[in-house]
Amino acid sequence: MTVSEFLPDTDGGSASSVVDPDAIELRLAARLEHLPVIRSVASNLAIRADFDLDAIADLKLAVDEACSTLITRAVGGTALTCTFTVRPDGFRFAAVVASPSAEEPSRDSFGWRVLSTLTDQAGSRVDKRDGQDHLVHIELTKRKNADG
Repeated sequence: MTVSEFLPDTDGGSASSVVDPDAIELRLAARLEHLPVIRSVASNLAIRADFDLDAIADLKLAVDEACSTLITRAVGGTALTCTFTVRPDGFRFAAVVASPSAEEPSRDSFGWRVLSTLTDQAGSRVDKRDGQDHLVHIELTKRKNADG
Protein backbone atom coordinates (compact mmCIF):
# COMPACT_ATOMS: atom_id res chain seq x y z
CA MET A 1 0.00 0.00 0.00
CA THR A 2 1.40 3.38 -0.96
CA VAL A 3 0.91 6.58 0.99
CA SER A 4 -1.39 7.91 -1.72
CA GLU A 5 -3.56 4.79 -1.58
CA PHE A 6 -3.99 5.14 2.17
CA LEU A 7 -5.83 8.45 1.98
CA PRO A 8 -6.64 10.87 -0.82
CA ASP A 9 -4.45 13.97 -0.95
CA THR A 10 -5.61 17.31 0.27
CA ASP A 11 -4.47 20.58 -1.20
CA GLY A 12 -3.07 22.04 1.99
CA GLY A 13 -6.31 22.60 3.84
CA SER A 14 -8.46 24.36 1.27
CA ALA A 15 -12.16 24.18 2.05
CA SER A 16 -12.74 22.56 -1.34
CA SER A 17 -10.36 19.65 -0.75
CA VAL A 18 -11.68 16.12 -0.36
CA VAL A 19 -10.95 14.92 3.16
CA ASP A 20 -11.42 11.51 4.69
CA PRO A 21 -14.33 11.81 7.15
CA ASP A 22 -12.35 9.85 9.74
CA ALA A 23 -9.26 12.07 9.49
CA ILE A 24 -8.35 14.46 12.28
CA GLU A 25 -6.87 17.74 11.16
CA LEU A 26 -4.80 19.91 13.45
CA ARG A 27 -3.80 23.38 12.33
CA LEU A 28 -1.48 25.51 14.43
CA ALA A 29 1.22 28.13 14.07
CA ALA A 30 4.35 26.66 12.53
CA ARG A 31 6.47 27.03 15.67
CA LEU A 32 8.74 24.50 17.34
CA GLU A 33 7.10 25.04 20.75
CA HIS A 34 3.95 23.38 19.35
CA LEU A 35 5.69 20.04 18.74
CA PRO A 36 4.56 18.53 22.08
CA VAL A 37 0.91 19.08 21.11
CA ILE A 38 1.39 17.31 17.77
CA ARG A 39 3.31 14.42 19.39
CA SER A 40 0.58 14.07 21.99
CA VAL A 41 -2.16 13.78 19.37
CA ALA A 42 -0.14 11.19 17.42
CA SER A 43 0.55 9.18 20.56
CA ASN A 44 -3.04 9.30 21.78
CA LEU A 45 -4.43 8.16 18.44
CA ALA A 46 -1.91 5.32 18.20
CA ILE A 47 -2.74 4.19 21.74
CA ARG A 48 -6.47 4.23 21.00
CA ALA A 49 -5.83 2.24 17.80
CA ASP A 50 -4.07 -0.41 19.91
CA PHE A 51 -0.58 -0.02 18.42
CA ASP A 52 2.16 -1.66 20.47
CA LEU A 53 4.45 0.48 22.64
CA ASP A 54 7.35 0.37 20.18
CA ALA A 55 5.14 1.50 17.29
CA ILE A 56 3.73 4.33 19.41
CA ALA A 57 7.23 5.53 20.26
CA ASP A 58 8.27 5.28 16.61
CA LEU A 59 5.25 7.30 15.50
CA LYS A 60 5.87 10.03 18.06
CA LEU A 61 9.48 10.41 16.96
CA ALA A 62 8.65 10.29 13.25
CA VAL A 63 5.86 12.86 13.57
CA ASP A 64 8.19 15.09 15.59
CA GLU A 65 10.91 14.84 12.96
CA ALA A 66 8.52 15.50 10.07
CA CYS A 67 7.04 18.55 11.77
CA SER A 68 10.45 19.88 12.82
CA THR A 69 11.61 19.62 9.22
CA LEU A 70 8.57 21.51 7.96
CA ILE A 71 8.61 24.16 10.69
CA THR A 72 12.22 25.07 9.94
CA ARG A 73 11.20 25.64 6.28
CA ALA A 74 8.01 27.58 7.04
CA VAL A 75 7.30 31.17 6.15
CA GLY A 76 7.10 33.11 9.42
CA GLY A 77 3.60 33.49 10.81
CA THR A 78 2.09 30.67 8.76
CA ALA A 79 0.23 27.57 9.86
CA LEU A 80 1.34 23.96 9.93
CA THR A 81 -1.52 21.66 9.00
CA CYS A 82 -1.32 18.06 10.24
CA THR A 83 -3.74 15.30 9.28
CA PHE A 84 -3.93 12.04 11.24
CA THR A 85 -5.80 9.04 9.88
CA VAL A 86 -6.09 5.72 11.69
CA ARG A 87 -7.23 2.63 9.82
CA PRO A 88 -7.50 -0.97 11.04
CA ASP A 89 -4.26 -1.76 9.20
CA GLY A 90 -2.25 1.37 9.91
CA PHE A 91 -1.70 5.01 10.71
CA ARG A 92 -1.14 7.84 8.24
CA PHE A 93 0.24 11.24 9.06
CA ALA A 94 0.42 14.09 6.56
CA ALA A 95 1.66 17.62 7.19
CA VAL A 96 1.97 20.69 5.01
CA VAL A 97 3.42 24.16 5.42
CA ALA A 98 3.97 27.20 3.20
CA SER A 99 7.65 27.68 2.40
CA PRO A 100 9.69 30.09 0.32
CA SER A 101 11.75 27.09 -0.85
CA ALA A 102 10.60 24.96 -3.77
CA GLU A 103 12.92 22.12 -2.78
CA GLU A 104 11.82 18.91 -1.12
CA PRO A 105 13.45 17.92 2.16
CA SER A 106 16.75 16.17 1.51
CA ARG A 107 16.49 12.40 1.55
CA ASP A 108 20.19 12.24 2.38
CA SER A 109 19.78 14.02 5.72
CA PHE A 110 19.88 12.36 9.12
CA GLY A 111 16.31 13.50 9.75
CA TRP A 112 15.04 11.74 6.63
CA ARG A 113 16.84 8.56 7.65
CA VAL A 114 15.00 8.77 10.97
CA LEU A 115 11.67 9.10 9.14
CA SER A 116 12.33 6.21 6.78
CA THR A 117 13.58 3.98 9.60
CA LEU A 118 10.70 4.61 12.01
CA THR A 119 7.89 4.31 9.46
CA ASP A 120 6.91 1.89 6.74
CA GLN A 121 6.79 4.65 4.19
CA ALA A 122 7.86 8.29 4.11
CA GLY A 123 7.33 10.66 1.24
CA SER A 124 7.50 14.33 0.44
CA ARG A 125 6.52 16.66 -2.33
CA VAL A 126 6.36 20.34 -3.11
CA ASP A 127 3.43 22.04 -4.77
CA LYS A 128 5.17 24.86 -6.64
CA ARG A 129 3.07 27.98 -7.02
CA ASP A 130 3.95 30.96 -9.21
CA GLY A 131 4.33 34.20 -7.31
CA GLN A 132 3.43 32.59 -3.98
CA ASP A 133 5.04 30.56 -1.27
CA HIS A 134 5.25 26.86 -2.11
CA LEU A 135 3.51 24.09 -0.17
CA VAL A 136 5.89 21.49 1.26
CA HIS A 137 4.28 18.18 2.25
CA ILE A 138 5.56 15.22 4.25
CA GLU A 139 3.51 12.03 4.50
CA LEU A 140 4.19 9.02 6.71
CA THR A 141 2.58 5.59 6.94
CA LYS A 142 3.04 3.10 9.76
CA ARG A 143 1.38 -0.28 9.38
CA LYS A 144 -0.07 -2.05 12.32
CA ASN A 145 1.53 -5.38 13.20
CA ALA A 146 -0.57 -8.31 12.07
CA ASP A 147 -0.56 -9.69 15.62
CA GLY A 148 -1.33 -6.40 17.36
